[in-house]
Amino acid sequence: MEETPIHKTELKKACINCGAELKYKPGTTSITCEYCGHQEKISLETSKFEELELYPYLDKMGDQKNSEEISMLHCKNCGANQHVEEHYKSLHCVYCSMPLILEDMRKENWILPGAVLPFQIDQGASFTIFKKWVNGLWWAPNKLKKASLDPQFTKGLYLPYWTFDAQLAANYTGQRGEYYYVTETYRDSKGKTQSRQVQKTRWYPASGSVSGFVDDTLVEASKQRAGRVPSKIARWDLKKLQPFNSGFLSGFVTEKYTIPLKDGYGKSRDVAKQIASTWAARDIGGDTQRVSSIDMKLAEETFKHILLPVYVSSYRYNGKEYNFFVNGETGALSGKRPYSFWKIFFAILAGFIVIGVIVMLANNG
Repeated sequence: MEETPIHKTELKKACINCGAELKYKPGTTSITCEYCGHQEKISLETSKFEELELYPYLDKMGDQKNSEEISMLHCKNCGANQHVEEHYKSLHCVYCSMPLILEDMRKENWILPGAVLPFQIDQGASFTIFKKWVNGLWWAPNKLKKASLDPQFTKGLYLPYWTFDAQLAANYTGQRGEYYYVTETYRDSKGKTQSRQVQKTRWYPASGSVSGFVDDTLVEASKQRAGRVPSKIARWDLKKLQPFNSGFLSGFVTEKYTIPLKDGYGKSRDVAKQIASTWAARDIGGDTQRVSSIDMKLAEETFKHILLPVYVSSYRYNGKEYNFFVNGETGALSGKRPYSFWKIFFAILAGFIVIGVIVMLANNG
């Protein structure tokens, strides 16, 4: 089948054969027509990702060459900002399932993603993972199990993250601890005198400097009132990142960052300081270490806005929202689950009935 390359800025591309929208096929480098099977190749750039200079963006957001206008739908219930690379008549929020009002769509500037980790598993595979998990839940409401049988409740979502790079240099002061052992005597429970070795530590002053490159510090770029992705599945292999191409977004929802670059940068500095402390402790040596102070400097700082894949299934039960997440690369699953009061109640009631019958038979015997 002939494949036509598509380029970075093409959005909502239509099939040249039948006019239907082309959508990204997870695990490939192609967008495909679901109706006639036509495929077009996503052109992959061979150059490295473009690392953006940090400070010009901190000083003046949105007016740089790497900014672009994008159409956004805002969920009034949970606060998520969502963009969809497809033609649609209606859409529900991926986090809380509430309807999104298309008339409220607005144009916003965003920093163009520098890289994307394309979905490696498709919706069918994520649905199977979710269904298997739900079927294994004890005391789950029947409505949840019925909902899990409908793939429309599982949506593919690209999550925004910031990554930061920098050359780190730090001076530190602290102490190096070296273990030694002394023998002490004590009386055991029977009153006999016993001896044992007790570990103690001699502390020596230490100071020095450490330096190195901090690569791809990952900081989340979105946060809602509900539906936050659990850390259990928020692990991706960033070596699989591809230079950004909008073709990878076709057929999926993309969330816009709601944590500003400045706030993300602040978190990345906290992470860098932890890294500097780890390096300092390693440099101090000995058996144990104390780091008293760190004077850290960062240079040649750059950042990227990247998109990472996850499948989301949302469910509402007794007025509460429950979210379930499947990592779009690894298939790892995590989520909070509701419990059915009536299932538990009748199970307890049945237990009491069984106990009552056993007691009655024992008395009659």
